[in-house]
Amino acid sequence: MVNIKALTSLFVLLNAAYAAVTKKNDNHQSSVPTAHVKNGTYTGYYAPAYGTDNFLGMPYSQPPVGELRFRVPQSLNTTWSGTRNATQYSPECIGYGRDTWSQGNYVSEDCLTLNVIRPTGSHTSLPVLVWIHGGGLVMGGSADHRYNQSFIVQQSVEAGMPIIAVSINYRLSSWGFLYGREIQETGNTMNGFRDQRLALRWVQENIAAFGGDPNRVTIQGESSGGTSVGAQLLAYNGRNDSLFHAAIAESGAPVGLQPDFHVADWEPVIANISKATGCTGAASVLDCLRKVPTDKLNSVINSTATQGARYGPVIDGDWFTQTASQALAKGDFLKVPYIIGVNEAEGVGFGPGGLNTTQQVLNYLVRSGYDNATAHDIAILYPDIPDIGVPSTLHGRPNATIGLQFKRAAAIGQDMSMNAGRRLTAHCWARHGATSYTYIFNALVNGLPYFAGAVHFQEVAFVFYNTEGLGYPQNGNPNPLGGPARESLVTLAKQMCRMWISFVNYGDPNMHLGVPAEPWVAVDADEPEAYYFNQNTTSSSMPDVVRAEGVSYIEELIMARKGTNCTGIVACGSTYNGDLGNL
Repeated sequence: MVNIKALTSLFVLLNAAYAAVTKKNDNHQSSVPTAHVKNGTYTGYYAPAYGTDNFLGMPYSQPPVGELRFRVPQSLNTTWSGTRNATQYSPECIGYGRDTWSQGNYVSEDCLTLNVIRPTGSHTSLPVLVWIHGGGLVMGGSADHRYNQSFIVQQSVEAGMPIIAVSINYRLSSWGFLYGREIQETGNTMNGFRDQRLALRWVQENIAAFGGDPNRVTIQGESSGGTSVGAQLLAYNGRNDSLFHAAIAESGAPVGLQPDFHVADWEPVIANISKATGCTGAASVLDCLRKVPTDKLNSVINSTATQGARYGPVIDGDWFTQTASQALAKGDFLKVPYIIGVNEAEGVGFGPGGLNTTQQVLNYLVRSGYDNATAHDIAILYPDIPDIGVPSTLHGRPNATIGLQFKRAAAIGQDMSMNAGRRLTAHCWARHGATSYTYIFNALVNGLPYFAGAVHFQEVAFVFYNTEGLGYPQNGNPNPLGGPARESLVTLAKQMCRMWISFVNYGDPNMHLGVPAEPWVAVDADEPEAYYFNQNTTSSSMPDVVRAEGVSYIEELIMARKGTNCTGIVACGSTYNGDLGNL
């Protein structure tokens, strides 16, 4: 459980350390940067190490506390005279998990803020990149130093394609994604996604004050941040509210094999929360919960009361009126240029380890919710051939400790969790006349064992050009771009960062990169290609055919929603007793 008050001192110390780093070698300090936004004037600070003006911790919403807890976010309704300081990150939103604990960032309900990093000096009409952090919709925040956007802004200036970068906080876990009958009836669903959208409205209203162009905004997210990007693209059946004009999703597609969430499935969770907080029998459980002290409610949310709850998109009849697969099939999405990709070994983190037999693979599939026939089909389409499994950095057959069929299971996990959704989404974009670029990232970063491969999250340091590994020691990890392979890793990072910058500027990742790079081909529905970002060989576009037959089968499962025994939010569990056939 997170002690909301205990982390304050560490948060302040980390901010002070960060400020010290950014102010080193300051022998040509510019005047204090200011920005005149709709509600008043902010002062930021100049960071000479990066050549940026930083404005941190600016609210974009009324605090979601008291009567505004568990409600749709409300626009700011106050103004001020004089100036307000925007020189420190605000608290992050209350969550739980490693990113919240290890980074040591203070958390609070009053957390709906954003940060703006711009090239120092006077600019007009620069394109804007808005970062939506990941963390499973339960943890993380914009103060995480691994997401320091100063590096990518600095690179954009060096490349002659300057951008402005924005990062946002949004409500997490039950604070932002509580569901149930009363939530549904009062229209307060998926407030975390609604927070993101209100932040984008703030950008539209105010980014020109920082030198940005509200007509050239790209949203970017990783993992659940990538899923959030998808939620914004599919919102209101793809309605164009002119909030953003391009999108990037790293390891997070708008569609997948996850079960649909239903109001009835959430009612036991709501009942547990109500009982633990003394709100059972209240005329309005939500009104009662709004009066519960933050620390007490947080303890309940982080207890077994919410066991089984899963946070994410729900078909609420407002934001979503249909499944993501239905929306993609019909073209009910915002047709903007889109980069969507995965890492080559996502399945190492999302698939099971220690599987040594086909029987165990089948058991895993059925426990994951697939019926016997579907599990059998998947096992056939993913044969026990280590050379075509995941990760590619693990050669031959693993030992029994890792799992004799580890690479087979990881390939299945890779495609079910990430890869099929990526390819399906890119295909739907192309078939409906929209431009998309897709990629597969394959680099073994410093500090990871060979059997991990290019696992989840590892591309982030490359895209942000975080060559010194800022923020990684707090998670107990070395600089991912360090070690004996540093030169090749940094070279790949510069290419990826420059391609992202090009996309933000032009909606095309191939423009004015300033680094050697093979062309990144947009997805063609009939002959799709993916860009393979490789560490030791030339990165290039190649046919998107890795495990094509198995991926196509999973795509069909996604579109048809067939072959599963699972519904709702409760995890499935059973044992396969079918015929093994000739597997």
